[in-house]
Amino acid sequence: MSTATAPLPAPPHPGWPRADTAVRAATVADDAVVEAYQRDGAVVLRGLLNPAELNRLREGLDENLARPSPRAIVASQPDDPGFFIEDFGCWPDNAGYRDTIVSTPLAAVAARLMRSHGARLYHDHMLTKEPGTRQKTPWHQDQPYYNIDGLQNVSFWIPVDPVRRHSTLEFLAGSHRGPWLMPRTFMTHQARWFPEGSLAELPDIEAERDRLPILGWALEPGDAVAFHMLTLHAAGPVDGDRRRRVFSVRFLGDDIRHAPRSWRTSPPFDGLADELPAGAPMDHPLFPPLWPPAA
Repeated sequence: MSTATAPLPAPPHPGWPRADTAVRAATVADDAVVEAYQRDGAVVLRGLLNPAELNRLREGLDENLARPSPRAIVASQPDDPGFFIEDFGCWPDNAGYRDTIVSTPLAAVAARLMRSHGARLYHDHMLTKEPGTRQKTPWHQDQPYYNIDGLQNVSFWIPVDPVRRHSTLEFLAGSHRGPWLMPRTFMTHQARWFPEGSLAELPDIEAERDRLPILGWALEPGDAVAFHMLTLHAAGPVDGDRRRRVFSVRFLGDDIRHAPRSWRTSPPFDGLADELPAGAPMDHPLFPPLWPPAA
């Protein structure tokens, strides 16, 4: 994503923030949910989006699928009977995504879960598996692929289609407390980010899953899961009668700082290191603060 042309989000509708925003956020992410997020690094949020918000998000996803950006990646093998596509950083050009990010309680929920005064947009990520896709998403942490350091962060994984338990995102509870583990490419398992041997290797979670605290939930449209960027997670294939369109959006809290890398991050932010010093807060038009709302 170029830092030169990215605009701020479209202005919210008149009257934003709505009077019920903080109330909705406190209802869907009450004190018990916040405590679970801090303890486990992942929680389920039932009814996070209302029907109108869900329909707007669905419009954004369908627009993205019809016109993928140059950053889109096909993440399934050529012999897969289905199709798995990802795309990143589309909110500047996708009104449905902007409305979802700006005009729903997402940022307020993010601030509660992070126990942060503020919540700043990081980036969006579309993940769609068409019916019959065999490709699994292997166990991994997200933060080692990113250009940030700090503990106050959250990712939302929001499906607009029903998701069965065996196709959902799974999490290893408590793994957000560390350590950082070696990120590898999903297709070839190469260490293309941190040098070989510089981080601990991922344990064989599948071999030990019967004794591990693995979390996962079947989801209906409007539900979501929220997870820390260091929480180990994975996702299964989808059945031949089930499509899985997912919008993921990430938020940053008060303690997050810029950590330029010598390699291409996922997603890339070309030129950002020339504009934002290492160790600086993420105060840049690419990462607009969305909570608390401006006066």
